[in-house]
Amino acid sequence: MPQLDTSTWFITITTMFPTLYLIMQLKLLNMNYYRPPSTKNPNLQIHNNCQQSKWTKIYLPNSQLQ
Repeated sequence: MPQLDTSTWFITITTMFPTLYLIMQLKLLNMNYYRPPSTKNPNLQIHNNCQQSKWTKIYLPNSQLQ
């Protein structure tokens, strides 16, 4: 029965790690990341219009004092 030749295993394993590292770097390079939200300019003024929604208190009939 022949013996298993393991003389090339060291080279194969040592070249596998840099190859996997490069493949992962290339995968990460092609990913699209979300950009951080842009900062708001405090000099911009908000114009009030008639259709702007406003907060109002809503009273339910059961919440009224009796």
